[in-house]
Amino acid sequence: MNEWNQNNFTDFLERKSTGLVYFYTPLCGTCQLASKMLQVVEQLVEIDMGKMNLNFYPELAMDLEIESVPCLIFVRDGLITETLYAFHSVPFLLDKINLFVKEADA
Repeated sequence: MNEWNQNNFTDFLERKSTGLVYFYTPLCGTCQLASKMLQVVEQLVEIDMGKMNLNFYPELAMDLEIESVPCLIFVRDGLITETLYAFHSVPFLLDKINLFVKEADA
């Protein structure tokens, strides 16, 4: 998963893209686990994904009303459709993302 900056994120939304953006902080233990889970999911699902270190983008955290990390946002046609904070497990994430992909393709 590629590390994104503010320009990457803005471009992703302006192009009305569909995909996922993962927000984390490096010292967050839960984020480290979530990152590993998303690495597995990324190998199994074809979807645009980027990650952003929220320490560098506090204004973005406020604008998106991100309550905590890890945070995964689902973006469809440039609009945020869902925000996920509890990652649970790889199978849970895989089911959630596969459903999102299926709905996006419909």
